Amino acid sequence: MAVIRKLVLDVLKPHQPNAIDFSVALADLGADYRVNLMVAEMDEKTETTVITIEGNNISYDQVVAIIEKMGASIHSIDEVEIHSSEAL
Repeated sequence: MAVIRKLVLDVLKPHQPNAIDFSVALADLGADYRVNLMVAEMDEKTETTVITIEGNNISYDQVVAIIEKMGASIHSIDEVEIHSSEAL
């Protein structure tokens, strides 16, 4: 079975939760998740961010659920790295 090892998302989020809290919530989804959040644009109420998540087996469904729970939305998947089970 193939697994997601890296996911780069274009995400529109409200100012709250802030970038740190938002990143921590994503990192807490997996024991080995590494999260990088970069703010690309900001306006009065929202921030356009580029979020990179790396880990051994990223659950896209869980990532989407927590992003939506925090009031944000995914605009696009900008990059994905998938490994087959044979590469593990």
